[in-house]
Amino acid sequence: MSTAAALRGIGRQLDDAADLGRALDELLAARPEPPALLALGEPTHGIEAFPLLRNEILGHLVERGYRSIVLETDVFAASVVDDYVAGAPAQIDTVLATGFSHGFGAVPGNHELVEWLRAHNAGRAPQDRVRFYGFDAPTEYSGAPSPRRALSSVIEYLPAALRPESVHDLDTLLGEDTDWTNPAAMFDPAASIGDSDRARALRIIADDLASTLRRAAPDLHRADPTGYAYAVAHARTAQSLLRYHAAMASPAPDRIATLVSLRTEMMAENLLAIVAQEQRRGPSLVFAHNLHLHLQRTQSDGGDKVSWGNAGALVARTLGERYAFLATDAKPDSDPDTFQGMLAIATTRRALFPASALRAALPPSIGPGEPILPGHIPLTPAELDGADAVIFIADTDGKRHQYW
Repeated sequence: MSTAAALRGIGRQLDDAADLGRALDELLAARPEPPALLALGEPTHGIEAFPLLRNEILGHLVERGYRSIVLETDVFAASVVDDYVAGAPAQIDTVLATGFSHGFGAVPGNHELVEWLRAHNAGRAPQDRVRFYGFDAPTEYSGAPSPRRALSSVIEYLPAALRPESVHDLDTLLGEDTDWTNPAAMFDPAASIGDSDRARALRIIADDLASTLRRAAPDLHRADPTGYAYAVAHARTAQSLLRYHAAMASPAPDRIATLVSLRTEMMAENLLAIVAQEQRRGPSLVFAHNLHLHLQRTQSDGGDKVSWGNAGALVARTLGERYAFLATDAKPDSDPDTFQGMLAIATTRRALFPASALRAALPPSIGPGEPILPGHIPLTPAELDGADAVIFIADTDGKRHQYW
């Protein structure tokens, strides 16, 4: 049997919503445990086909008991969207502009997602609403913010009797926000405040606040579960941001890789917090770049270099079989001798390929195709080891919407 014929036999064609639903149900039913977190990746941002697939999958999963959607956007900005989809009055354009980081509010499919969630939630009890979360760090490509907001939010939340003695010097230690947001610090360690005496003192404050929240958790959580969850998120973010600023001040040759790994750590911690918060309501769907969600393992090359695990690998260390990952890819007019080309030949519109069967059917020498456009990272056969399935989309022109 030819490889093309074998792949056509393996793939589940997803020509309509009913096909998609059946394929998802069968895939998830075959797992040892139902996932608490189902991860759906995309190979690049801004191509309409991937968020639209996400929206369709979410609609099906909500019927199966999923009660939250998590996107690769600022963990705190996302609360603007969550309030709106719960019924808060707001203008949709404002929600899209302020409730998403990285300009993602302008990505095709996100407007439709937000409006669908608001309509779905209307009239439903809180326990039955679908919540909206972000899991990304509050950083941008040009740098990181001051920890002021995160630290101040925890202090304001805590009763005065519980506030640590160390917080009394907070304003002096923080100084001006511009001390922290200097864009030159991303490229010049000497321009960063992260290794200063002030920054080190603030790390003690952040640690004191996090410890206080843990020790007072029973009473604080009982009195205000939502407020407590937000305070914990702010304390966790303050600690992470201060670690990030310290790494920005480091002249080490692996400085950028360390910064990426610290962002990844924040992502993983946020995802695990969301799973814990949602465990009594239902599973969650998370949507982000394949690179963040793939079950990449932490490896060493035997020398001094270490490759850091991504968010999916870090989360899976805690969730185990309760974490599942579906990768996606697309490539119009792929070379038929490449991985993407073979999947394209076996796909009419969209198709789902179980990873284990797909790996067994591929020639051992097959390699990935060329990117659709800059920023697209084509899947490779080696990455099948870290996925439950691949959804390949053949009916897309591959054009990116200019969202930034």
